[in-house]
Amino acid sequence: MIKEIKLPKAIIFDMDGVITNTMPYHYKAWRQVLRSAGIQVTKLDIYGREGQDGLTSMKGIFETYHHPFHAKEARALLNAKEELFKKIVRRRFVKGALVFIRKLKKSGVLLALVTGTSRHETCKILHKDVVRFFDASVTGDEVRNGKPHPEPFLKALKILGIKAGDALVIENAPFGIEAAKRAGLFCIALETSLPREYLRKADVVVPSYQALRLIIRV
Repeated sequence: MIKEIKLPKAIIFDMDGVITNTMPYHYKAWRQVLRSAGIQVTKLDIYGREGQDGLTSMKGIFETYHHPFHAKEARALLNAKEELFKKIVRRRFVKGALVFIRKLKKSGVLLALVTGTSRHETCKILHKDVVRFFDASVTGDEVRNGKPHPEPFLKALKILGIKAGDALVIENAPFGIEAAKRAGLFCIALETSLPREYLRKADVVVPSYQALRLIIRV
């Protein structure tokens, strides 16, 4: 039985796989584009790299599959992946995410969004009605170092004007968990994309928002 967690001053959310159910679309776009380069990726290849900037992910995938890295080819493939993603993505939310966010907002908890997605795409995917719930947001195009570097979370804390000990993070991917822990944050992981065995660096792992609300009562 997981011990109940006291409601913090702030909760920081990842987006893909935590608020929006967009990871299947990312995987489909990556798989289709990389197939043209002769690379057959698995879900773990993509889900395990969630939160990382695209070019770094591309380089890592090339290394995994012993494909020579050429920056021009990588950028072209990445651009193709992003364009395909924009065409196929649909706005779908993780079950329970919006209810939880609304209840936190009503309770006066500060909310922040930290995502590797660009500002423009974040606003399109979440829509302004959801974006307005957040007191701070940091997107992938607004930092020099993406996850697993702690910079995105440290920037969110600075915007909120609070210390790491006054906040917690909700993540769903190894790189996001690592970034949160390196920023000194307590991290709860959701098993929305990957099973528990890949999320062990989080302080707490839960299968769903239903389970999360049993330990964070709001």
